[in-house]
This record gives sequence, C-alpha cells and structure tokens, in this order.
Amino acid sequence: MSPQQAATNLAVALMCGLMVARFYRWVTHRSSNANAFVSALIVLAMITCIVIMVIGNNLARAFGLVGAMSIIRFRTAVKDVRDIVFIFFSLAGGMAAGVGLTTISLGGTVAIGLVMLGIEKVQSRSRRQRDYLLQMTYTPSAGIEAPYPDILRRFCRRHHLVNTQSQAGDDLEISFYVSLRNEDASSHLVSELRALPQIGRVNLFFDEDYD
Repeated sequence: MSPQQAATNLAVALMCGLMVARFYRWVTHRSSNANAFVSALIVLAMITCIVIMVIGNNLARAFGLVGAMSIIRFRTAVKDVRDIVFIFFSLAGGMAAGVGLTTISLGGTVAIGLVMLGIEKVQSRSRRQRDYLLQMTYTPSAGIEAPYPDILRRFCRRHHLVNTQSQAGDDLEISFYVSLRNEDASSHLVSELRALPQIGRVNLFFDEDYD
C-alpha cells in the first residue's frame, strides 16, 4: 500500500470516527460527561484502520494480531447497551476505511447513524406518550347516560376500558388505560371528573419505571 493510500484511509477513518461521535451525542444526549468515551470512538476508528492495513492479505499477521489482542483484558462495566453498539459502529467504519472502501465506510456510517437517530426519535416520542391508569367510582342512574366519555375524549388521545368492578351498593369501580393529549392537563382531567355528580373517587396513576 502506498503512503498516499494509507493517508487517505486514515483520513476516511478519522471522518467516520467524528461522525460516529456526533451521532453518539445526538442519540444518547450526553454532552459533557462522555468526553472520554467520545474521544475513544474517534481514535478507535483510526486504530482499527491501521490494524486492517497492517494485516492486509497476510494470514500470519492476522493470527499474530489476534494473539496480541488476546492479552488485553477489558474490565470497564458498560451500563448502556448503546455504548457497545457504538463501539462496534466505530470498528466497522475503521475496518471499511482500512481496506480502502471509502464509499462503504462513509456512506455506511451516515446510513447507520441516521437509522439509530430515527429509532431514538421514535422511542422518545413513545416515552412522551405514556399510558396512564385512570380509576374512578361511578354510580349509574337509570335513564341517564354516563357523563364521563365526553371528558375522556376531550383530554385523551385514546382510552380503553380494562376493568369494571362492583362496589358497595350500586357503585362501580371503573379502570381505563388512557393516553393524555397534554400531560400538563392531567390535574384538570381529574378535577372535571370529580365535579360530576355521579363520579366519586378519581385516581390517575402512571408507572415511574415506564421509561
């Protein structure tokens, strides 16, 4: 491999590392407390590129490097599985750059990064649209239509009945799973339901571990 080709491959690996680091910040939203890991992602792509260029088509070198790398022991605990994904992401970009596949290296980095960014956007949107459990006691009256469906339609994107249980007398305990149009308006939903004459106790719950 000529020095010019080696320099080009290293430059491509550097660009891939920089893009992987930028996608890492966008996906994980870590700006200040992950500088060491971000720097490692950039350098890892370049190191992988050098390793691939050193191996080339020489099988003996490949086995020699595998033996050398096996001496290293990594003991850092990885708390987020996405960190492992980005490590392999950086390795893949460096490998493609090391064999001179510039288009695959740069294009693949952009494509995979956009996919991961899109997945994060979808997941963050679903986290914002969490489901709540709405429980209330309702006293039905003959000939009078239940008044709460209109309120549920006004405050909720969707709602569905999950349980109806008889209480003392004619009271019913009704449970719904609801997705609010505006989570800041949850208190207004509860207060309007409580203001209805046929509605008694009203509780709105959500799972704190939902995210």
